[in-house]
Amino acid sequence: MTESAALTQLNERFRGYYPVVIDVETGGFNAKTDALLEIAAITLKMDSNGWLVPDQTFHFHVEPFEGANLEPAALAFTGIDPHSALRGAVTEREALDHIFKGIRKGLKANKCQRAIMVAHNAAFDHGFVMAAAERAELKRNPFHPFATFDTASLAGLALGQTVLAKACKAAGMKFDGKEAHSALYDTQKTAELFCLIVNRWKKLGGWPLGPIETDQAVS
Repeated sequence: MTESAALTQLNERFRGYYPVVIDVETGGFNAKTDALLEIAAITLKMDSNGWLVPDQTFHFHVEPFEGANLEPAALAFTGIDPHSALRGAVTEREALDHIFKGIRKGLKANKCQRAIMVAHNAAFDHGFVMAAAERAELKRNPFHPFATFDTASLAGLALGQTVLAKACKAAGMKFDGKEAHSALYDTQKTAELFCLIVNRWKKLGGWPLGPIETDQAVS
């Protein structure tokens, strides 16, 4: 493989990590005690020119685990009725098993070593996914146990905004506030935002990595 061809490979861009965008909707803020109610995941890929783009989408409504806490304020915020049969909810194990299998296929296809979660305020989503995987006793969790790509931090650097809606608008993206706090919509917007930031860095000459000037004076 030539050097230029290698730079269009996903496994060359993030040190062998496979980025997967995640958003969760929950019954509170405590990953150990509060219910996971909805999860969406979007895998990413490089096109033939080395631009990062969304790939596969996974989306599930999730049944609260036995004994899960459901904070009324959290349910009012998301508008989720966890007991509605119309949600078509599945167990945590079913949702994560399906998502993890899809991620493992992507890992193999892209010759990546491990998945890394991309999320907006990533510690929150990462905590809930890890806690749910532990409850479901899923041994083959593809995600790094603590490393993440946080689009709140990246957007603060690249766009001067840390709130998802404001960051999207600063980037020239459409954002429908009425659709916000749906795991699927927020994951789609987070994926679009992450790809935009990564691709803009490439357009500006930041990737492939060139010589770094270390002797420039800092004013």
